[in-house]
Amino acid sequence: MNTLFVVVGLITMALQWLIWALVIWAVLSWLIAFNVVNMQNGFVRGLVTGLDRFFNPMLRPIRRILPDMGGIDLSPMVLILLIMLVQRGLPAILLDMTA
Repeated sequence: MNTLFVVVGLITMALQWLIWALVIWAVLSWLIAFNVVNMQNGFVRGLVTGLDRFFNPMLRPIRRILPDMGGIDLSPMVLILLIMLVQRGLPAILLDMTA
């Protein structure tokens, strides 16, 4: 039983890190769009490229479903809501199964 609590805690923590990385990626993309951060910087370019490669496969199916809103991309917000749903629901399901 204690092992299940540890596993649920680790999954919850990993999902929280995923949410934070997604928020950082979204804010960084806004900073780049408004020319606050320069893509000529090697660290910024590497960070943005890595985050793009990590999050685009997750966002692509959501972007296919959502209607085109012009320049506004709501897919990161939808992904955050889905992650939060899993983050809240998965522990309840796993812990209820063992009871």
